[in-house]
Amino acid sequence: MTAKIAFVASRRPEAQTALRSMTTKYGQCDEADADVIVALGGDGCMLDTLRRRFDDPRPVYGMNQGTVGFLMNDYQESDLQKRLDRAERAVIYPLRMSVKTLDGETSTRLAINEVSLLRQSSQTARLQVTIDGRVRMSALSCDGVLVATPAGSTAYNLSAHGPILPIGANLLALTPISPFRPRRWRGALLRHDAVVKIDVTTPELRPVAASADNQEVRDAVSVTITEERSKPLVMLFDEGHALEERILQEQFAH
Repeated sequence: MTAKIAFVASRRPEAQTALRSMTTKYGQCDEADADVIVALGGDGCMLDTLRRRFDDPRPVYGMNQGTVGFLMNDYQESDLQKRLDRAERAVIYPLRMSVKTLDGETSTRLAINEVSLLRQSSQTARLQVTIDGRVRMSALSCDGVLVATPAGSTAYNLSAHGPILPIGANLLALTPISPFRPRRWRGALLRHDAVVKIDVTTPELRPVAASADNQEVRDAVSVTITEERSKPLVMLFDEGHALEERILQEQFAH
């Protein structure tokens, strides 16, 4: 059976050129009627496409026409239907970030890669970390801290020297960003269903911003992070190049 395909593309010139070529060759279906979404661009395009799918179970197949393509398949115009038929599925779950701010407001965002807290000023952030209702670190001085999903563990988390997590590990990575005190703390591995609460101990003097991927909320006072199992996302990868295999390869990169 031939899949009905909806193509989306980033604004990059090469992605727009690919969009014209692919729609000419395979046609274009409205997203609401499509069996699969094909995203043309880089990882940013894939993440933007997935964010529109939080209440939509249809899979997304990415083709690399960007600068970073860890979540993407190689771009080839031929045999797309065959590649889709043979593709391997990866199911990932986003993180829910709930932020209380200095003005008393509460904001909620979803993140596919990570939730991060970063200092807004030249002074280090001072944070308290609570896991499942128990204070695990009462005083953390750092540039910030992040909680990463397995899918996001090879992104910002890896750049902050956090661990790479296999897709099926049912773990989250809690990783400090440039820790000052305690200097030797390198983070922790948490169960996927852990409730992580991070309090900013001096928000007026040392302001902190919280971000769910690229969605920022400034002047955070308290941030609660949980996995959102009710909103699974499905990605498709070429046979033999599944996301789990890519993450394994990344651990042996040198």
